[in-house]
Amino acid sequence: MNNDADALLALRQAIKAKTTITYAQNGEPCQNLLDATHLVVSPTCSLQKSAPTRYRKPGVAAGAGSDDFFSVEAIYLAWLLQSAPGADYMKQARENGLAVGFVSVTERKNVVGWLEGKISENDRIVPLVAESTTPPGTPPSGSKVLPATPHRSTTAAQASPSKRRYVADSRDVQVVKKIKQNEIELRDRNSVLRGTKPNNFSNIRSVYSDKLKKLKESRSGATPSAAGSATPNAKRAQKHSDPIIMISSSPTALITMHNVKQFLEESTFIPSQAARQSNTRTEDVLHIIRKRTSIDPSGREHESRTRYFVVDAVEALGKFGPDAWERVVCVMTTGQAWQFRPYKWNEPIQLFHHVKGIYVSWSNDPPNPKIKDWNVTELKIDPLRRHVDKSVVAQFWKTLDTWTTANKPWLIKR
Repeated sequence: MNNDADALLALRQAIKAKTTITYAQNGEPCQNLLDATHLVVSPTCSLQKSAPTRYRKPGVAAGAGSDDFFSVEAIYLAWLLQSAPGADYMKQARENGLAVGFVSVTERKNVVGWLEGKISENDRIVPLVAESTTPPGTPPSGSKVLPATPHRSTTAAQASPSKRRYVADSRDVQVVKKIKQNEIELRDRNSVLRGTKPNNFSNIRSVYSDKLKKLKESRSGATPSAAGSATPNAKRAQKHSDPIIMISSSPTALITMHNVKQFLEESTFIPSQAARQSNTRTEDVLHIIRKRTSIDPSGREHESRTRYFVVDAVEALGKFGPDAWERVVCVMTTGQAWQFRPYKWNEPIQLFHHVKGIYVSWSNDPPNPKIKDWNVTELKIDPLRRHVDKSVVAQFWKTLDTWTTANKPWLIKR
């Protein structure tokens, strides 16, 4: 095959003549452009697809090197994919092994027009030297015209043991330098966790310092400066600081005065009807002893006891004095609004703003739409499995401790 013809002209002549262009790999026909090393434009001419043409890339001045000219493959792909959308064109170019150096979408129309003969002149194409003894495309001495790379035959390429030395593009070198400047070297597992800026949590400390100070003062008692300004209700609350839990007086309630003591003290739920038969004595005020075990830094266990009062009526609550509502931390409800009529706050939304609301129901009951807008926590009791009562009671105390610490910390005893 003749490989000495100018690649750009040979490709243009084949396209204008509507000749079928095939692919070859090391002298053997192949099916796709990715595996090919040559484009066969005629029975007597094949073109090395990676060879540069005389078509200069945009933005390149005269006298540039061979890397600044489009390759045979790039020119051919621009014509082959002339109807493809921009994104699809670039995708197919990459899939055919041309990740860089392909003809841009804006330049593709000019390339296709010149190859098909619709455009006769193109200022990006370096002209051939008309008279020369050198192969076509080679400029005379002192000329800045790009020399056309001679297209060696397949047998010559196989016979030559030498390989062309790769020379990095200067623009690529600059891009790589910028990328390396932004790289972060990860040396070990500790350096991964380190950032470039020191962590400073002083703003968080300043936000919570006042809150922690007030909380400590409330637990240790009023300070001398605060003692003079304390309200009478607050003084009485500090003197009689046993918290109070109110439950529903409804006979259908799951937690009543008959079974509340076993439930909160022993973490065992007994149906109210069964508890009433075993204990016929009724009291309007009950006291619950909550036991808690803690371990100090030395490893010793300490048991603390906190007393809670339980009532189911406003009349019983009146026995604690006029400030009794200041000590109420929890109201257990069955979802019936009539329960709150004699209360200090008889609207559910207002009531559960001042006390913690607990809605007690069976675990298999459907959701109660009445409590949808109430600020209450649901406490689900299983009808059959008594071994889960302990976790239910633990959930109750945890919820109550969280609310009391945030809203009535003077009632917390350690």
